[in-house]
Amino acid sequence: LIIGLVFVTFGSSAQPQRIKDISSIAGVRDNQLVGYGLVVGLNGTGDQTTQAPFTVQTFKNMLNRFGIKIPDGVSPQLKNVAAVSVHAVLPAFAKPGQTVDVTISSIANAKSLRGGSLLLTPLKGIDDKVYALAQGNLVVGGFGGEGADGSSITVNVPSAGRIPNGASIERAIPNGFAQGDSLTFNLHRPDFTTAKHMADSINKLLGPDVAQAQDASSIRVSAPRNPAQRVDFLSLLENLT
Repeated sequence: LIIGLVFVTFGSSAQPQRIKDISSIAGVRDNQLVGYGLVVGLNGTGDQTTQAPFTVQTFKNMLNRFGIKIPDGVSPQLKNVAAVSVHAVLPAFAKPGQTVDVTISSIANAKSLRGGSLLLTPLKGIDDKVYALAQGNLVVGGFGGEGADGSSITVNVPSAGRIPNGASIERAIPNGFAQGDSLTFNLHRPDFTTAKHMADSINKLLGPDVAQAQDASSIRVSAPRNPAQRVDFLSLLENLT
């Protein structure tokens, strides 16, 4: 009776899982993008340029691109401008013309980015190539206030914000999805038993030796070379349990 209860207890806790829920395809992943830009239109809450000279330098460089030259020795006080970092995640298979969300964070001493607009900012990958262009009005969840007696209050983080769909993709990132005659599934949680069960499940459907467990986390599967056939093939596999 005790042995039977043990089997019932542990057996009921093991639920079938779809391949798509426990693994990912090697080489198909998100990519990080980052850029540097200016947020303008702030209500006097921008950088204190005496402590952030690079903000003024960036502002001058921007004006020079439009044919406007600030005289030497003149340092404008840019209370409505802030230098920011911009970052985004470029999903796998994202194509030029599609958009992604961007996050903007102050890198100097701006008190708040609320009400600001990000000027056109190139976003680069680790290879220093431009993959997206970001621009738009910020959505800032935090805010702050100060009283005449010197008291102040801050809710959440006013020095960071987001622009939904604020970056337009300009370049696609290549991946190895359509290359070679095989694909490799990587388990989210490496386990020899799970790797064996996954290979057995695929071979039971497609035939022997189609899938082979390489180690505790990787299962190599023979796949068609034609991209359209490969999509159908993966759609079939990822729903196996």
